[in-house]
Amino acid sequence: MISFVKGRLHSVLQDAVIIETAGFGVSVRVPANVLGALPAPGSEVMIHTFMYVREDVINLFGFLSRDDLDIFKMLLNVSGVGPKGALAILSVMSTDELRMAVASADIKKISSAPGIGKKTAERLVLELKDKVGVPAVLPADGDVSEADAGVTDEAVSALMALGISGNDALRAVASVKDREGMTVEDLLKEALKNVAG
Repeated sequence: MISFVKGRLHSVLQDAVIIETAGFGVSVRVPANVLGALPAPGSEVMIHTFMYVREDVINLFGFLSRDDLDIFKMLLNVSGVGPKGALAILSVMSTDELRMAVASADIKKISSAPGIGKKTAERLVLELKDKVGVPAVLPADGDVSEADAGVTDEAVSALMALGISGNDALRAVASVKDREGMTVEDLLKEALKNVAG
């Protein structure tokens, strides 16, 4: 198992990168958002990888963060989603956007990925709903207490229960200033102003 590849970025292809390490050129397939976040060829990079082996196929799939890699592995466990489909999903949305889409059962957003139909998106939501979690909303100025994080998560969930999309709910709560010490009700009132306005 190859957990990561570290070396000089040799070249960037349409859906992969070649990393030169120990005299070898290692091809790593990556989602589109990784391609845009890479430094210029010749720079040192480290890509977290997953080795996919099936019959006569061996591929390395890579991500810039361990969290992205973990989500990729979760997607592979969904019936009907192979590495190509998982890569397509993570090419059209970030891991936090995927978490919010799963939490809010946003089938349309998930099925916007090439090769992912409505039935597969529904299965994905059903199978991952309790596994991916809702992304935490942290204040811009740094640390947040466990109690405040719980209030924030409850407020996001409450907004989603009102029919607001996961991403909009997250943005509305995140844009409330001085959330520290607020009750769920107070935070909801302020967040609803951001949704309306």
